[in-house]
Amino acid sequence: MQYRQSPPEMVSGESHYFLGQRHQLRVMAYTGPPRIRRSGSDFIDLFVRSGTTVEQRQQVLQGWYRAQLRARIPPLLEQWQPVLGVQAADWGIKQMKTRWGTCNIAARRIWLNLELIKKPVNCLEYVVIHELTHLLERNHNDRFKALMDHHLPHWRLIRQTLNHAP
Repeated sequence: MQYRQSPPEMVSGESHYFLGQRHQLRVMAYTGPPRIRRSGSDFIDLFVRSGTTVEQRQQVLQGWYRAQLRARIPPLLEQWQPVLGVQAADWGIKQMKTRWGTCNIAARRIWLNLELIKKPVNCLEYVVIHELTHLLERNHNDRFKALMDHHLPHWRLIRQTLNHAP
């Protein structure tokens, strides 16, 4: 179950999550191109021109989140595809409201939810393994669960964290 947060206002002091940790947003006036910087383990600094709209600020943060997630997926695929004995032909990131990931078995393509970048790292790994496992077993049946148990014995705990963590 995923819960809904109120829409971000994109102002200094607001909380945003990255890899399972809460960070305080600091909006900084800046004349160059918009950018994001993580400052220590507590802050996400958003550098934008004064007068940028909430939507523009959200786009900058979403773009940064997407780049961060895009960098973390290939190492997980490289690690887990040989272990599972499968190969995804393609993968992508998209914003999804009700799923953490999907797998098109015929195309051998997996999609991962952009929101995963806000969750603890082991949640991303779990979803990657889960979707790759669908290349071996389409349904969430006993065989699927046995494969998950074999490769990621604590997957149920991670799934619980994923569905209940902010």
